[in-house]
Amino acid sequence: MTSASELRSGKGDRDENFPVASWIIHPRHRALILAYYNFVRTADDIADHATLPADEKLRILDLLEAELLGKGDTQAEAVTLRRALAERGMAPRHALDVLIAFRMDVTKLRYENWDEVIHYCRYSAMPVGRFMLDVHGEATSTWAASDALCAGLQINNHLQDCGKDFRELNRVYLPRDALAASGASVEQLALAQSPPAMLACLQALAVRNEALLGEGRALSAEIRDVRLGVDVAVIQAYADRIVRLLKVRDPLRERVHLNKFELLIFSLAGMIGAVGRRALGRKAISRPGTAHDA
Repeated sequence: MTSASELRSGKGDRDENFPVASWIIHPRHRALILAYYNFVRTADDIADHATLPADEKLRILDLLEAELLGKGDTQAEAVTLRRALAERGMAPRHALDVLIAFRMDVTKLRYENWDEVIHYCRYSAMPVGRFMLDVHGEATSTWAASDALCAGLQINNHLQDCGKDFRELNRVYLPRDALAASGASVEQLALAQSPPAMLACLQALAVRNEALLGEGRALSAEIRDVRLGVDVAVIQAYADRIVRLLKVRDPLRERVHLNKFELLIFSLAGMIGAVGRRALGRKAISRPGTAHDA
């Protein structure tokens, strides 16, 4: 039987807004995180495959799910993740959730409104953050801020790649009501430059997404694990910079991504900010009579 990895679409130049296995994370967690990442990326590539028929994509996604649940051993990514989760006594819920999003990618090409996009993010993006928090033993009270940050990252990606998604996959994540409100049309996504109506729509969505990212800004401080907290602060810094660029640039005409120098600068800024806030926070709450979990 052909494996899912053999059918991957071979995207060499990925635009990652979810750097889930960075060097900041403690080495004891990396094998499990990479197993999850490889499973998710394999399923994502199946859903985005340029020539595979829709029914075959769904069949392979179902197979990945079945083997993640222990029904077979032909799909390496599913087997590896299943075993890694078992070693930690963790359920596969967050991997099963993302499979729902990839099935949506196969069957749903348009979104009517912002709420539908957020519903998609509930399965495409939020499980990634929840998985990372669970791996580190964080409280579920951190999920609200994590969900906002992860959805914001996903929508940044939707805005960055809106032209490519339409041209290559006929997939549009821009809400139909937002397009209509600006007087823009889906067909304009095929152009090399946004007409004024499309640019107004894209930038209005960026403004709305900036507010969503703001709801996730507390996450870094809510996380007890210092390494993960710093990593999240770096990701937040990337996301904030990208959404600011999306508010003033045209993603149909120019690449709206961070270059290597910007990645370095915003990484350092995020790390310094996170460490500084934690130091001040510990000092502020380490008073006699105040309970504090180290």
